[in-house]
Amino acid sequence: MTGPAVKGLKQDLEAAGFFCLGGFEPDAGHDVPPLPSGRPVHSLLLIGSTGPTIWPRLTQSPEYTDRRPDPLDRYTRRVLTGLADAHGFQPLFPFDGPPYYPFQQWAMKCGGFSQSPLGVLAHRDFGPWAGFRAVFLSAARVSGGSSGTGPCEDCADKPCLTACPVDAISLKDGYRVAECRTHLASGAGLECRSGCLARRACPVGAEHSQHADTARFHMDSFMGLC
Repeated sequence: MTGPAVKGLKQDLEAAGFFCLGGFEPDAGHDVPPLPSGRPVHSLLLIGSTGPTIWPRLTQSPEYTDRRPDPLDRYTRRVLTGLADAHGFQPLFPFDGPPYYPFQQWAMKCGGFSQSPLGVLAHRDFGPWAGFRAVFLSAARVSGGSSGTGPCEDCADKPCLTACPVDAISLKDGYRVAECRTHLASGAGLECRSGCLARRACPVGAEHSQHADTARFHMDSFMGLC
């Protein structure tokens, strides 16, 4: 990130477990709402995290320790709203809706991503492990960095397609959610509850993958258990 409007933002994001995944200057075709003041948006920064970056902060937060629902979303909203206010940005969150904002489309516009067979986008550095937490909007022109393409188009082996024990991933049908949920709910799905085997098979960004406790947290959320 460059420019006077983001001085110190990078360090503040990292201290809270987040980082900037890139940005772009939106136009009318990108479905970006205007700022509350009515001024047009000239910069969109995509804010993300990985398990290793955010999990240690989340588990020490009041949102996690109060045992109420949706601790990650509540932590994200509190912290990123504060940082956006402090640095002169307007935040939008992927969990606000319906209707929901087109975060995957915005990520592809930022660059560095490709559509994976898993349904999630894969990043050239973080693989399938970069979670989208917010976008920061500004009337100023701010460079968010990033460009190029993601890793999936050049991946010949595609190990994610063969790692799922119930073949819930395919190029033809994409991610079959019902088969995945049924397997996770069964005794045979215990290993997958500690981390999706297809996702872990991706050779890109393995150092950013979720630890077992982080993966179980997200799997429980996916299954509606937290």
